[in-house]
Amino acid sequence: MVFNTRQIYPDELMTNLATALAACTNDSMDNVMQFFGKCFVRFFSNLGYDCTVKATGRYFCDFLQSVDNIHMQMRFTYPKMKSPSMYTTHVDSQGVVLVYRSTRQGFTHYFMGQLFQIAKELYNTELDIKVLETSNNIPGSRNVMVKFRINFDNREYIAKTNRMKAPLDLELPPVSCTFFLRLFPFGVIMNKDMRILGVGDKLLEAWGGTTSILNKHVIEIFKLRRPKGISFTWGNVIYLHSVIFELELIRASDHDSSINSDEMPSTSSSLDRRGSQGARSILLKGQMRHIEDIKAIIFLCSPLINSLDELLNMGLYLNDLNPHGLSKELVLAGWQHCGRLEMMFERAEQRSIELENSYALLDRWKNKSDELLYSMIPQTVADRLRAGASPLSTCESFESITVLFCELCDFDYSTIEGAMDIVLSMNAVFSCFDTLMDQFNVYKVETVGRVYMAASGAPDRNENHAQNVADVSLQLIEHVRSLKLPSGLDIRIRIGIHSGPAVAGVVGLKVPRYCFFGDTVNTASRMQTTSLPGKVHISSSTKALLPKGHYHTESRGVVWVKGKGEMETYWLQSAANNKMKEEINSDDENAVIKSLLATRI
Repeated sequence: MVFNTRQIYPDELMTNLATALAACTNDSMDNVMQFFGKCFVRFFSNLGYDCTVKATGRYFCDFLQSVDNIHMQMRFTYPKMKSPSMYTTHVDSQGVVLVYRSTRQGFTHYFMGQLFQIAKELYNTELDIKVLETSNNIPGSRNVMVKFRINFDNREYIAKTNRMKAPLDLELPPVSCTFFLRLFPFGVIMNKDMRILGVGDKLLEAWGGTTSILNKHVIEIFKLRRPKGISFTWGNVIYLHSVIFELELIRASDHDSSINSDEMPSTSSSLDRRGSQGARSILLKGQMRHIEDIKAIIFLCSPLINSLDELLNMGLYLNDLNPHGLSKELVLAGWQHCGRLEMMFERAEQRSIELENSYALLDRWKNKSDELLYSMIPQTVADRLRAGASPLSTCESFESITVLFCELCDFDYSTIEGAMDIVLSMNAVFSCFDTLMDQFNVYKVETVGRVYMAASGAPDRNENHAQNVADVSLQLIEHVRSLKLPSGLDIRIRIGIHSGPAVAGVVGLKVPRYCFFGDTVNTASRMQTTSLPGKVHISSSTKALLPKGHYHTESRGVVWVKGKGEMETYWLQSAANNKMKEEINSDDENAVIKSLLATRI
């Protein structure tokens, strides 16, 4: 099996491989995951990343305190990497207590294997690791937390730390915070409650607020961008004092606009399009230093700026930057900062997520439009039109089809309330008819007033079109008799059926419909107008197409039909076996009717 370095694989793949290997070797899965972790260290050493690990510090403890900084640089090369976070809570000569936080479960021993191999191969140190605590329900985005006790020879690191803590003979007078913030014009001082005690003059100008920034909670003014997956609290800042922090300044105009957007919903995207160009946001990068004497944390930072154009877009000038360091030189050189580019990537990724959601919404609306289109035009014809066929090409001549007309009769329009009941009742009855059409392969053509038109044999040719229409007509009579409408209206229908040749095609531009033309349609309409309530009136041509012995028919005799003269017609009474193909459960149907009639216009 060959893995691609740039490809993202599911987390389950690693555990599945470990489970399979453990079953083959009769070893525990924990040992196999540790083995995988050691192999990964050997793998990235072949790619040259071992030099990056060695450069973090002289001692293994330095590496443990700098892992998050390594991940921060790696995210620029692997932007979709979901790296874990870790920090030390206790350091002594016998080792450290390390807290490991991750979004992935089941990788504890994999991480332990990495630590074993890095300590042995790069720092010539032997480790003894014990799991002190494990939790899978911690707040924030890191839903897995493991606390380790890592025992190793840490005496040299402790000795170096003690030498640095040795008191100096030189005593200096106290330095005021005001003077200190002049050295760091973008610095921030926070107390234990994470409220702002002081800020640099340039940061205050960049914020642009009219009210005082002092005593505000830090999350009201800044957004924590790094380290990722943690809450911006005093304890986390103390633990991660060796990790580079990145804060995004929430400028006063942005804060006001966010409040207005909360009060007034907007149809536009919540993502600020100008932010990716650096026109609004200011990124501050630096280190959090705990000053025990004043019981406060000072964020020593400088803004991340790529070019002079971006500097001006932020409303800053070169003399606003720190007088020390390389801030001005980097801006003049057009240095590309990792944090700024990654923020642009994250905004682009957010937009891609919005685009995916838009595509999903588009698919849902497309399905709804398909349902609406198929209600006006048969699906086979609609698909041809979508493929680029001309509407005229949909016009076809059919040698034999069967057309049905059904009319709701005996309504009283004398009162407005009665008319409203009629509309609701017609909607309920026609909805029942629509369900029956789908069961008997009959296409609903249209409804005009109280008349319902359907046909079989077109656009999909079917030799049994007369039988299909006969079956559905008998079902229409049966279901209308059993309907119990809350309005108390007595619904009765009369049906006319005729078979013969016809022409069909799409007609209209704004509201296209699939229509039928020809003498067959006119004759079927005459069969309906000369029918009686509760009866199915069929022509002799339709009777000739029905299978012999399958239906009970009764001759009506010779009937004068307008435009046709005298015609011999028949009453379709029932099926011979008194059994249809499929029936709708009448109880369920009446429940649907009641729900439809419960809605008033």
